[in-house]
Amino acid sequence: MGRGAQSLARVAVIVRAGAAPLWWPGLLVAVVGALVPAGTGRRIGLLAGAALFVVTLALVATVGVKRYAELAKGAARAGRTDVLQDRAVTLRNWRRAYRWWLLGAFLVALGAGFALPGAGGMVLAGAGAGLLLRAVRIGRLEQREDVLYWVRTDWVKRGRPAGKQVKAYRTTGPVAGDARAGGARRVAV
Repeated sequence: MGRGAQSLARVAVIVRAGAAPLWWPGLLVAVVGALVPAGTGRRIGLLAGAALFVVTLALVATVGVKRYAELAKGAARAGRTDVLQDRAVTLRNWRRAYRWWLLGAFLVALGAGFALPGAGGMVLAGAGAGLLLRAVRIGRLEQREDVLYWVRTDWVKRGRPAGKQVKAYRTTGPVAGDARAGGARRVAV
């Protein structure tokens, strides 16, 4: 990289990176929990799980949204020497950074299934769905502003694109990179 050049990762891709590793194991744990008998009974466990799913989805989708908007307002145009990180690299980096947390969450949710069948898995699935909704919101903001938001990779070592260490976003045109608005994979036509 040249002088003043930065490596940039897509904000929406970072947010979306945790959606699948939470959603699919959460559904698996919920199904396993529904099949295993527990002290509270399946009906109570699944009803509690459904309520926890909705609450978790709402919390994850809405908490911190103002910070994303603040950083987007102050976004500067990316320079010609800035390097845009591929979607696959961003996903791999986030998942490597959180692999032990994801495994721990899976095991806790699996263990919680013995108390409330399916509830732990529904919490994981709700967190994954909430992250997906948050990425979709960022994608709508990108479409409305006709830009893509990027963040310096050295500011998001732990995968938090709106954390305290993030001072500003950079922008590019809507066709830069290999991901669509919202962080989804761009499909070749």
